Amino acid sequence: MRRWLAALPAGASVLDFAAGSGRHALEARRLGLRATAIDRDAAGLAGLGEGIATRVADLEGDQWPFGPERFDAVVVANYLFRARFALLAALVAPGGLLVYETFAQGNERYGKPSNPAFLLAPGELLQRCRSAGLAVLAYEHGLLDQPRPAVVQRVCATRAAGPEGLRVLG
Repeated sequence: MRRWLAALPAGASVLDFAAGSGRHALEARRLGLRATAIDRDAAGLAGLGEGIATRVADLEGDQWPFGPERFDAVVVANYLFRARFALLAALVAPGGLLVYETFAQGNERYGKPSNPAFLLAPGELLQRCRSAGLAVLAYEHGLLDQPRPAVVQRVCATRAAGPEGLRVLG
């Protein structure tokens, strides 16, 4: 996450989606970026302090908590809700980045999550980005051993900067 955030220009807007305690929003702020953290857990967001916009919202509920706003980067870690992936990808501004990392099949050997509903199939994150009109810059799938063993997929994808980068959802 850090390497992609560090490539953004000063003042770029970053959304830490399903932020939990907001570690990526904190890193964005440290890098001189404008950070917004959204999560359903108000207590987790409460400790972020000044300089980070926060929103408490149910990201899986009936009401999508975003209007027409877009972000220069959307960061997602350890979260998967397939039904909203296209809406999540649409939050990426033209020329912006989606930086996403979460658990994949095979992780059940190492602990939680082990429920298939929360584990990506091989190549799934790559395919979802492409289906959402994003161009993939980097993709990884494999076993991490720090801080504990886990099988993950990671992607950094971008939305084209011109009109071809805009996609109507419906």
